[in-house]
Parts: sequence; structure tokens; C-alpha cells
Amino acid sequence: MKITLRYFASLREALGPGETLDVAPGSTVGALRDALLARGGRHAEVLARGRAVRAAVDQAMADESAALTEGAEVAFFPPVTGG
Repeated sequence: MKITLRYFASLREALGPGETLDVAPGSTVGALRDALLARGGRHAEVLARGRAVRAAVDQAMADESAALTEGAEVAFFPPVTGG
């Protein structure tokens, strides 16, 4: 199934704006992140498990157990602070 992947802030600077990917049915945000980490290089560096990275699915905050559906938009971004 196809999903749209988007990166924001420092992740966008390192990886570009995003891409369209094919993922297996029943995939989760965590499985997607693992697949991206397996690419190595910059993906492994900026999405490493020790780094604080947030995710959203269809513009709603999501944890790594969130299921992905056909056509979902997944965004990865660093934690944001404001004031």
C-alpha cells in the first residue's frame, strides 16, 4: 500500500521534503521508522532510536504503534517548543 512520507525542520534539511513509499499492509509507524533506519546513511543518523523524533499520521500525533492505512500521510519532525 502507498503512503506519503514528509519530513519537517532539521529532518527535512537532512533528508529532503519527503517521498511516496510502498509499505506492507498492517505496517506501523515504528515499522516504517525501522525500514528507514535500515537504509543507513543520513536516514540512520537523523532517525536513530536515541534521537527525539515525533510522528504524525494524517496530521494527528501518533506513537510508534499507530497503524498505517492506504494513502496515509506520515510526518516525522523533531520536538517543537514555543513560547
